[in-house]
Amino acid sequence: MLENWAVVPTCLPLVRRRCPACGTERYRASGKFRVNAHHKLLDAWLLVLCTGCGDTAKLTILERVNVRSVRPDLLDRLQDNDLGLFSELLQDPVVQRRNHVALDWTGAWRLDVDRTARREGDAIDVAVHFKARIPIRPVRLIAEGCGLSRAEVGRLLAAGKVVSATRLTSRLSGDFTFTRKH
Repeated sequence: MLENWAVVPTCLPLVRRRCPACGTERYRASGKFRVNAHHKLLDAWLLVLCTGCGDTAKLTILERVNVRSVRPDLLDRLQDNDLGLFSELLQDPVVQRRNHVALDWTGAWRLDVDRTARREGDAIDVAVHFKARIPIRPVRLIAEGCGLSRAEVGRLLAAGKVVSATRLTSRLSGDFTFTRKH
C-alpha cells in the first residue's frame, strides 16, 4: 500500500540572526515589507522583529533596482504586504544567503499522514512530500508518522526493516520515499 505523508508549515519560521541591541538570536517574521524609492531606484526589505527587545531588522530583497525593471504585479504584492510573497521570499535560499540568516522551523510545521486501510503485517510504501523547504531528519518524520520512538526507528533502519533510496540519517527538505517491512 502507498501512503502519502505531507510536511506542512503551520506558521512562518523564526529567523536566526543576532540582535545588535539585546543579543537575542531569534527574530519573528512580521509579514510586512518596506519599499522605498529613490527617484527611479527602488529598495525593498522584509521586516523581522527581535523576539527579545522588539527591534526591527530589514532583510534585503531589492537594492537600488530600476523601478521599470520590477514587474508591476510584484510591486503591487510588495506594497500590499502579501503574506504569501513574504513567506516565499523568506524561504528563498538566495535571500537567506544575502542577508546571512537561517530559518528556525521548530514548532512551525506538522506532519499530515494519509493512513490507508492496510492489514497488519503488510509492508507499506510511504511517499513524503514537503510543502516548503523545511529541513527535518527523516528518522523524526518516520517516528512521528508511525508512532514509534526515534531509537526504535534507528533499530529498524539498522535491521533493514526501513529502507529507502535516500539517506535517512541526515536532514532533508525535499520529497523522498521509504518502505517499512514487517
